[in-house]
Amino acid sequence: MEINKILDQLARKEPGIMGMEDFKQSAILIPLVEVNGDTHILFEVRSMKLRSQPGDICFPGGRIDSTDPTSRYCAIRETTEELGISEESILDVTPIDYVVSDMGRIIYPYVGKLRDIDEITPNESEVGEFFTVPLSYFLNTTPESYKVNFKVIPEENFPFDLIVGGEDYNWQIRHVNELFYRYEDRVIWGLTAKILTHFLKLIKS
Repeated sequence: MEINKILDQLARKEPGIMGMEDFKQSAILIPLVEVNGDTHILFEVRSMKLRSQPGDICFPGGRIDSTDPTSRYCAIRETTEELGISEESILDVTPIDYVVSDMGRIIYPYVGKLRDIDEITPNESEVGEFFTVPLSYFLNTTPESYKVNFKVIPEENFPFDLIVGGEDYNWQIRHVNELFYRYEDRVIWGLTAKILTHFLKLIKS
């Protein structure tokens, strides 16, 4: 193939994320609500009936279906299904920076306002309960941070003879910082805490 043809072909393509088609893609909503005149953030507690992460605290959201035209549509759809509210109850849905994880996940976060939390009727198969936390609490709280280290364990038949250093190869050990917010008897951590912290950073700046 000629060089010019290669470059012309690549010039017509919009750059994206390598291997994106293999990533699990999800969308979530950070719901802002008004409680007694103050701005609160609404969280869900995942149902204990769920196989994945039962009892964890999260934002409404879920996997983007093939029938979802956009990630924004998915975030709104999942919120209506999980909280039992109408689309009209979710206002001013706005995107913030999305999360790309080398563990094979892309998460598209949105922020929006819920009109009336008294209308909420959680889907019991997915949501055990919901609660709200004053935004001011998070703005004045520094989360606890703990490192999680990852150990490299090549499979048994790994071809060490093909790499410089062989079995003594100097693998770069990764770690992630897990954040924790404690509010009363609740603990918000994991990707929910990571996305929450980024949202707080955006509005502070």
